[in-house]
Amino acid sequence: MNGSHRDDERPLGRVVVGVSGSLGSLAALHRAVAEARRTGAEFVPVLAWEPPGGEIGYRRSPCPPLLAAVRAAAEHRLTAALETAFAGGDPGVALNPVVVRGETGPALVAVADRADDLLVVGQSGGLLRRRLRRSVTAYCVREAGCSVLTVSKPELQHELEVLHRRNRWHLPVGPAPELVLAKG
Repeated sequence: MNGSHRDDERPLGRVVVGVSGSLGSLAALHRAVAEARRTGAEFVPVLAWEPPGGEIGYRRSPCPPLLAAVRAAAEHRLTAALETAFAGGDPGVALNPVVVRGETGPALVAVADRADDLLVVGQSGGLLRRRLRRSVTAYCVREAGCSVLTVSKPELQHELEVLHRRNRWHLPVGPAPELVLAKG
Protein backbone atom coordinates (compact mmCIF):
# COMPACT_ATOMS: atom_id res chain seq x y z
CA MET A 1 0.00 0.00 0.00
CA ASN A 2 1.55 3.24 -1.01
CA GLY A 3 -0.91 5.78 0.31
CA SER A 4 -1.41 9.02 -1.51
CA HIS A 5 -1.93 12.69 -1.02
CA ARG A 6 -1.75 15.73 -3.21
CA ASP A 7 1.82 16.21 -4.46
CA ASP A 8 1.67 19.97 -4.09
CA GLU A 9 0.99 19.79 -0.35
CA ARG A 10 3.09 18.39 2.44
CA PRO A 11 1.25 16.47 5.15
CA LEU A 12 0.26 18.60 8.14
CA GLY A 13 1.41 16.72 11.23
CA ARG A 14 1.04 12.99 11.76
CA VAL A 15 -1.65 10.67 12.99
CA VAL A 16 0.06 7.73 14.72
CA VAL A 17 -2.04 4.65 15.47
CA GLY A 18 -1.28 1.42 17.31
CA VAL A 19 -2.00 -1.75 15.32
CA SER A 20 -2.33 -5.30 16.60
CA GLY A 21 -4.89 -6.83 14.25
CA SER A 22 -7.61 -6.99 16.93
CA LEU A 23 -11.08 -5.56 16.33
CA GLY A 24 -10.20 -2.68 18.64
CA SER A 25 -7.10 -1.79 16.64
CA LEU A 26 -9.01 -2.04 13.34
CA ALA A 27 -11.55 0.45 14.71
CA ALA A 28 -8.65 2.70 15.75
CA LEU A 29 -7.15 2.38 12.24
CA HIS A 30 -10.38 3.58 10.63
CA ARG A 31 -10.68 6.50 13.05
CA ALA A 32 -7.03 7.44 12.52
CA VAL A 33 -7.45 7.49 8.74
CA ALA A 34 -10.55 9.66 9.11
CA GLU A 35 -8.53 12.10 11.26
CA ALA A 36 -5.63 12.07 8.77
CA ARG A 37 -8.02 12.82 5.89
CA ARG A 38 -9.74 15.58 7.85
CA THR A 39 -6.49 17.32 8.80
CA GLY A 40 -4.28 16.42 5.82
CA ALA A 41 -1.85 14.67 8.18
CA GLU A 42 0.49 11.79 7.42
CA PHE A 43 -0.90 8.42 8.56
CA VAL A 44 1.59 6.33 10.62
CA PRO A 45 0.33 2.86 11.62
CA VAL A 46 2.68 1.28 14.20
CA LEU A 47 3.02 -2.35 15.22
CA ALA A 48 5.26 -3.00 18.23
CA TRP A 49 6.86 -6.41 18.75
CA GLU A 50 9.13 -8.09 21.26
CA PRO A 51 11.34 -11.18 21.02
CA PRO A 52 9.85 -14.41 22.41
CA GLY A 53 10.39 -14.35 26.16
CA GLY A 54 10.80 -10.57 26.12
CA GLU A 55 14.01 -8.57 26.01
CA ILE A 56 15.41 -10.18 29.16
CA GLY A 57 14.83 -13.67 27.79
CA TYR A 58 16.44 -12.74 24.49
CA ARG A 59 19.51 -11.29 26.21
CA ARG A 60 19.89 -14.53 28.14
CA SER A 61 19.85 -16.69 25.00
CA PRO A 62 20.12 -14.63 21.82
CA CYS A 63 19.18 -16.19 18.51
CA PRO A 64 19.51 -13.78 15.57
CA PRO A 65 17.66 -16.04 13.06
CA LEU A 66 14.70 -16.27 15.47
CA LEU A 67 14.76 -12.50 15.97
CA ALA A 68 14.70 -11.95 12.19
CA ALA A 69 11.78 -14.36 11.83
CA VAL A 70 9.80 -12.62 14.59
CA ARG A 71 10.44 -9.21 13.00
CA ALA A 72 9.33 -10.54 9.59
CA ALA A 73 6.17 -11.94 11.21
CA ALA A 74 5.47 -8.53 12.78
CA GLU A 75 5.87 -6.82 9.39
CA HIS A 76 3.48 -9.37 7.89
CA ARG A 77 0.94 -8.76 10.70
CA LEU A 78 1.04 -5.02 10.04
CA THR A 79 0.56 -5.50 6.29
CA ALA A 80 -2.27 -7.97 6.89
CA ALA A 81 -4.00 -5.61 9.35
CA LEU A 82 -3.81 -2.74 6.84
CA GLU A 83 -5.13 -4.95 4.04
CA THR A 84 -7.96 -6.17 6.27
CA ALA A 85 -8.87 -2.66 7.42
CA PHE A 86 -8.89 -1.16 3.92
CA ALA A 87 -9.89 -4.23 1.88
CA GLY A 88 -6.55 -4.17 0.07
CA GLY A 89 -7.17 -0.64 -1.21
CA ASP A 90 -5.47 2.69 -0.74
CA PRO A 91 -6.57 4.52 2.45
CA GLY A 92 -6.30 7.81 0.55
CA VAL A 93 -3.74 9.47 2.83
CA ALA A 94 0.05 9.67 3.01
CA LEU A 95 1.02 6.34 4.57
CA ASN A 96 4.19 5.51 6.51
CA PRO A 97 3.86 2.11 8.27
CA VAL A 98 6.36 1.43 11.07
CA VAL A 99 7.37 -1.77 12.86
CA VAL A 100 9.07 -1.09 16.21
CA ARG A 101 10.87 -3.46 18.56
CA GLY A 102 9.67 -2.84 22.11
CA GLU A 103 6.68 -2.80 24.43
CA THR A 104 3.59 -1.38 22.79
CA GLY A 105 2.93 1.66 25.00
CA PRO A 106 6.51 2.98 25.10
CA ALA A 107 6.95 2.25 21.37
CA LEU A 108 3.83 4.25 20.45
CA VAL A 109 4.86 7.17 22.65
CA ALA A 110 8.38 7.11 21.12
CA VAL A 111 7.00 7.24 17.56
CA ALA A 112 4.43 9.96 18.40
CA ASP A 113 7.16 12.27 19.68
CA ARG A 114 6.11 15.56 18.10
CA ALA A 115 3.81 18.06 19.80
CA ASP A 116 1.59 18.27 16.69
CA ASP A 117 1.15 14.48 16.43
CA LEU A 118 -2.14 12.79 17.25
CA LEU A 119 -1.79 9.34 18.84
CA VAL A 120 -4.83 7.08 18.29
CA VAL A 121 -5.22 3.93 20.38
CA GLY A 122 -8.02 1.41 20.53
CA GLN A 123 -9.22 -0.74 23.37
CA SER A 124 -8.79 -4.48 23.11
CA GLY A 125 -8.51 -7.43 25.38
CA GLY A 126 -10.78 -8.45 28.20
CA LEU A 127 -10.59 -7.82 31.92
CA LEU A 128 -8.15 -10.70 32.54
CA ARG A 129 -5.73 -9.49 29.89
CA ARG A 130 -5.82 -5.96 31.29
CA ARG A 131 -5.05 -7.34 34.76
CA LEU A 132 -2.07 -9.36 33.50
CA ARG A 133 -0.54 -6.63 31.31
CA ARG A 134 -0.26 -2.88 31.60
CA SER A 135 -2.95 -0.94 29.79
CA VAL A 136 -1.47 0.48 26.61
CA THR A 137 -4.21 3.10 26.46
CA ALA A 138 -3.58 4.30 30.03
CA TYR A 139 0.18 4.37 29.43
CA CYS A 140 -0.19 6.44 26.26
CA VAL A 141 -2.62 8.91 27.86
CA ARG A 142 -0.26 9.33 30.82
CA GLU A 143 3.09 9.51 28.99
CA ALA A 144 2.49 10.94 25.50
CA GLY A 145 3.71 14.45 24.74
CA CYS A 146 0.98 14.89 22.11
CA SER A 147 -2.80 14.62 21.93
CA VAL A 148 -4.17 11.10 22.44
CA LEU A 149 -7.47 9.90 21.00
CA THR A 150 -8.86 6.71 22.52
CA VAL A 151 -11.30 4.75 20.40
CA SER A 152 -13.83 2.70 22.31
CA LYS A 153 -14.32 -0.98 21.75
CA PRO A 154 -16.45 -1.76 18.66
CA GLU A 155 -19.97 -3.04 19.41
CA LEU A 156 -19.18 -6.27 17.51
CA GLN A 157 -16.26 -6.98 19.83
CA HIS A 158 -18.45 -6.41 22.87
CA GLU A 159 -21.09 -8.80 21.49
CA LEU A 160 -18.47 -11.45 20.73
CA GLU A 161 -17.10 -11.21 24.28
CA VAL A 162 -20.60 -11.64 25.73
CA LEU A 163 -21.19 -14.65 23.48
CA HIS A 164 -17.84 -16.13 24.48
CA ARG A 165 -18.61 -15.72 28.20
CA ARG A 166 -22.05 -17.32 27.79
CA ASN A 167 -20.52 -20.22 25.90
CA ARG A 168 -17.74 -20.68 28.48
CA TRP A 169 -20.26 -20.87 31.34
CA HIS A 170 -22.55 -23.17 29.30
CA LEU A 171 -25.38 -20.66 29.34
CA PRO A 172 -27.96 -20.83 26.56
CA VAL A 173 -26.94 -18.95 23.46
CA GLY A 174 -30.11 -18.09 21.63
CA PRO A 175 -31.58 -15.14 19.82
CA ALA A 176 -31.13 -11.76 21.39
CA PRO A 177 -33.96 -10.80 23.81
CA GLU A 178 -35.00 -7.88 21.60
CA LEU A 179 -35.54 -10.30 18.68
CA VAL A 180 -37.70 -12.55 20.85
CA LEU A 181 -39.81 -9.54 21.92
CA ALA A 182 -40.19 -8.42 18.31
CA LYS A 183 -41.53 -11.84 17.23
CA GLY A 184 -43.99 -12.15 20.12
